[in-house]
Amino acid sequence: MEEWPISPADPRGSPGKEQQAAGVGILLQIMMLVLSFVLGHVLRRHKFYYLPEASASLLIGLIVGGLANISNTETSIRGWFNFHEEFFFLFLLPPIIFQSGFSLAPKPFFSNFGAIVTFAILGTFISSIVTGVLVYLGGVMYLMYRLPFVECLMFGALISATDPVTVLSIFQELGTDMNLYALVFGESVLNDAMAISLYRTMSLVKSHVSSGQNFFMVILRFLETFVGSMSSGVGVGFTSALLFKYAGLEIDNLQNLECCLFVLFPYFSYMLAEGLGLSGIVSILFTGIVMKHYTFSNLSENSQRFVSAFFHLISSFAETFVFIYMGFDIAMEQHSWSHVGFIFFSILFIGIARAANVFSCAYMVNLVRPAHRQIPLKHQKALWYSGLRGAMAFALALQSVHDLPDGHGQTIFTATTAIVVLTVLLIGGSTGTMLEALQVVGDGHDGPFEESFEGNNGYIAPSYNEGTSSGNRLKMKLKEFHKSTTSFTAFDKNYLTPFFTSQNGNDDDEDEPGISVTFCLKLGPAKVA
Repeated sequence: MEEWPISPADPRGSPGKEQQAAGVGILLQIMMLVLSFVLGHVLRRHKFYYLPEASASLLIGLIVGGLANISNTETSIRGWFNFHEEFFFLFLLPPIIFQSGFSLAPKPFFSNFGAIVTFAILGTFISSIVTGVLVYLGGVMYLMYRLPFVECLMFGALISATDPVTVLSIFQELGTDMNLYALVFGESVLNDAMAISLYRTMSLVKSHVSSGQNFFMVILRFLETFVGSMSSGVGVGFTSALLFKYAGLEIDNLQNLECCLFVLFPYFSYMLAEGLGLSGIVSILFTGIVMKHYTFSNLSENSQRFVSAFFHLISSFAETFVFIYMGFDIAMEQHSWSHVGFIFFSILFIGIARAANVFSCAYMVNLVRPAHRQIPLKHQKALWYSGLRGAMAFALALQSVHDLPDGHGQTIFTATTAIVVLTVLLIGGSTGTMLEALQVVGDGHDGPFEESFEGNNGYIAPSYNEGTSSGNRLKMKLKEFHKSTTSFTAFDKNYLTPFFTSQNGNDDDEDEPGISVTFCLKLGPAKVA
């Protein structure tokens, strides 16, 4: 297409040209979003599980980006359609993470909370370390491109962020066991926060490597970031609950003001944590959980319906756009394909690290669970298989291009790009076959966890038979932790809920199962975690 000559002296030419390019760019983005939603609906309606909705969105971005790349429009497109990690972290990710915490189905989540925390925090840490060590050893043995040890750990941290969008949507469509769904969902929600905290901690260690920081300081820095972020998120959530309890907005017919304030609190939590040098991801996640549990019941009925629909809407848009955005940028970016061995062995190593994560953590969880609450081997295999990588790993890898020198970041970015595309397309497309092979299809809601829902609105941890204990010290310590969880549930019901809410009990969980459960399970192409 012939370029129109624009004189620098023309005060109206250049802005007009930029506005026209921006309009074309936004039009193209809207067209791809429409195509993604329509194609996703068609695929879901015809139960075509070999191309899940998230994979379809990624492919649309790849195809359009590839067409733009082979044409001569790359330079003009680059200005208005480029994956900026700042845009991803500040605008696209917050509504996704908040919706994940806000839409948690509380009964299966809190019934399996101990296992979820074990997989998400300890398991992600294990996966990061194992991946980093294996990548470093692979470089030492000349199997792959060699990176410094700290950079290997940074790669292990960013690639440990799982993004099982396609897996969860197919889980829901085929009706798998709700215990398994809760484990995959809960782990994916929490391990994003864990992975980004680990990545930032390792990045900080690298930038201060000359000061001789030891391993203890690394752990301390991580705990400071994670606990501080969680505390700020919980604090903002509790503050919002008290505000809506005593402001009396629901009786003065001020639904617009009520909804506006409710929507602002999550972003306030996110930006507060980022401003304090903490993790906004962790903060907004716990703000979502607390606001759903306490603040939501203080809203009027009309506001409850609006905010539930609003956050579901913007998270669906954000998540679909992220996959299109990611696919487009993958096709447009310059990649370092010279290190094919690095890509091949990285895929192999993250599979080994994922296995070390899942099976070791499942063994620990099963130590303290009674026979009817054990995580069966077929669920462990499904959990291992569901560890595909997505937007979080891609965004952190793109950030590593700026954080790491000498082309190391470019190598990590190329490897991450290949891993994201392969896992989303191959694992996402074969999930239905995997579920049928493992015989976990059709379990639906008939999970053994239903027994633990009696009393305390389903939040009570399962009781343990002392006679089945082997008597070792580890099992006793873990049982004490579960008892303390049960005690916290009673404390929450008797003290926290009456103090922070104007209603008695968890009415929002009882009266509106359609909001918490249906929204949790029907996020379309969106990442449920």
